[in-house]
Amino acid sequence: MKSKEKTKRPAEMIPVRRGQVYEIRIERLGTSGEGVGRYENFTVFVPQALPNERVLTVIEEVKKTYARGRIRKILQESPARVTPLCEIYDECGGCQLQHLSYEEQLHAKRAQVVDALTHIGKLPQIPVNATLRADDPWNYRNKMQFPIGVDRGRLIVGCFAQGSHRIINTENCHIQRSANNDLANAVREIVEKLHIPAYNEDTHKGILRHIVGRVGRGNDLMAVIVTATKQLPRAKDFVRMLRERLPNLVSVHQNIQTYRNNVIMGRDTELLWGRPTILDALGRLNFHISPRSFFQVNTRQAERLYEQALAYADLHGTETVIDAYCGTGTITLFLAQKARKVYGIEIVQPAILDARKNARDNHVKNAEFIVGDATAVLPALYKQGIRPDVVVVDPPRAGCTEIVLRTFANMKPRRIVYVSCNPATLARDLAILKDLGYITQEVQPVDLFPQTSHVECLSKLVRSDLM
Repeated sequence: MKSKEKTKRPAEMIPVRRGQVYEIRIERLGTSGEGVGRYENFTVFVPQALPNERVLTVIEEVKKTYARGRIRKILQESPARVTPLCEIYDECGGCQLQHLSYEEQLHAKRAQVVDALTHIGKLPQIPVNATLRADDPWNYRNKMQFPIGVDRGRLIVGCFAQGSHRIINTENCHIQRSANNDLANAVREIVEKLHIPAYNEDTHKGILRHIVGRVGRGNDLMAVIVTATKQLPRAKDFVRMLRERLPNLVSVHQNIQTYRNNVIMGRDTELLWGRPTILDALGRLNFHISPRSFFQVNTRQAERLYEQALAYADLHGTETVIDAYCGTGTITLFLAQKARKVYGIEIVQPAILDARKNARDNHVKNAEFIVGDATAVLPALYKQGIRPDVVVVDPPRAGCTEIVLRTFANMKPRRIVYVSCNPATLARDLAILKDLGYITQEVQPVDLFPQTSHVECLSKLVRSDLM
């Protein structure tokens, strides 16, 4: 308790004031891509500032342990600074690193992983490989989710501004596949002509909430219009006009989301026209993608991610494998190509139904999918006597519960492959697994989301008594 009290500054000792300008030297990038510097040993976060820059900063927010500001002037510019490709980059919250050269983005993402392992996991000795780069860091997203709104009487479709629900009209998002941009622009034009009102989240009035686009193999395009009402006025006209403008359109759905919350899609989806799913491929495997299916947004980098997971699993055809948090079974089916038996576990029932269908469509007969919370399913499998040779885990950002990690350890697999979208919770869980007898041999960052601050990681762990 005393040590915590020592770290607090009385308000009168905080050296910066809101509205004032200070010169800040930026030391590193934060986990959200913002510059992190110090003024009189007090932490200041400065979005769009880069390491080794000196910036005049206007303080906009002051807390007990940190402040946040914006750049007024760059006094000393980093050689890694580049001109953002996007015209609305300064307003939009979709990307955080367009002002940083791609080579330096890769270095920064590796540094983020090293920092988490060192300071959160207390594991500075773990080797971290160079970030696996994307062949093309632009126009990679096969999925778009753009809100629909009104600005000064004009209908707008685009991205939310950084840290808000103000919509920035977006005509050409440079990380989206071109087909998704075409869809967003067509919807904006059509909805204005049909006079279908946008949803207002403050008044809970209006109809149109989001347009979701998904691009599959051969540039096939799925459109999902998300409404706050069960009925979509002039639905037939909407579909006809979309088809006229988008020759690669194969599917139009309406998703109904009536709740007053920030969840993009609701539970009920109706096919208005076309195919129920689109098809995409990862390696030799084909996947049917429905409106609510999980599928990695960067297809090529997802292939590399799964290929690396397969390499870390080091399968020879005789192993039993558990894939926890399996989603629609993408990693599971990759593993099944080399394993004797694979069990996929996922709490979301529609995802498991998709996984089973994907297994059937790919003629995979050695994968079994189980619906349930990994916290409950894993101990049940352990009681049934199932002892995997390899465990693969790809949890949500919150990471694994300690019960799940302890169950892994009790099952005594030879290897654990941990896939993570959050270096902080990865570092925490690797430290727990170390105490449970598993040594992390290496970590491989993968750039699944170029131009953003997000980084995906794979970790290879081996049971310590086998080393």
